[in-house]
Amino acid sequence: MTAPPTRSVRVWDLPVRLGHWLTAALVLVLWITERWNWMGWHVAAGTILLGLVLFRLAWGVMGSDTARFARFLASPRAALHHLRHLFVREPDREAGHNPAGGWMVLVLLGLLLAECTSGVLVNNDVADQGPFTDIMPAWLANLLTDLHTMLFQVIVAAVALHVAVIAIYALAKGQNLVRPMVTGHKSLPPTVPAPRLAPWWRALPPAILAAALAAGFAWFG
Repeated sequence: MTAPPTRSVRVWDLPVRLGHWLTAALVLVLWITERWNWMGWHVAAGTILLGLVLFRLAWGVMGSDTARFARFLASPRAALHHLRHLFVREPDREAGHNPAGGWMVLVLLGLLLAECTSGVLVNNDVADQGPFTDIMPAWLANLLTDLHTMLFQVIVAAVALHVAVIAIYALAKGQNLVRPMVTGHKSLPPTVPAPRLAPWWRALPPAILAAALAAGFAWFG
């Protein structure tokens, strides 16, 4: 059978792609620095990650079509329907996140935001105290310490699931989801309209604001 015609479509803007790979790298750095007890580097990486997450949340409101939550968040029923065809080999028809992938993005962002926030507030007898430790009761500080540890394990599991699903898409569905996140382009049928992508410079104001908020939150007091 002849493969259906496709054309190259730019679907991911530069801020989304840079943010995606930087986030992945920082999660790895956080794991390594925690294992080796390099808390100075751990705090620095966590602060940068908090800024990235805040930026992604802002870009999800004001960014490109494929970055906006309102554009790619489908109903849970639509996500479950999509997963029923997970092992069906078919051409890619999604300009951005598919219905299930959109929910995975939201879950990962929520987990990362909670982890970074708890990291700022954490009270750890081995590591440095958080900047808000002195103004919170001991029971709350200890609870946040436990939460910080537990959440990272959940993030590792979520990332492993994310990678596994990407592998299933490549092997079972014949869809390469990694290449578009590197190049920004997908091969899509002519019936799929190209998304509107915001220019990269529009990301500068929210990126600067997110960095300032993360730094201020982490170093408060």
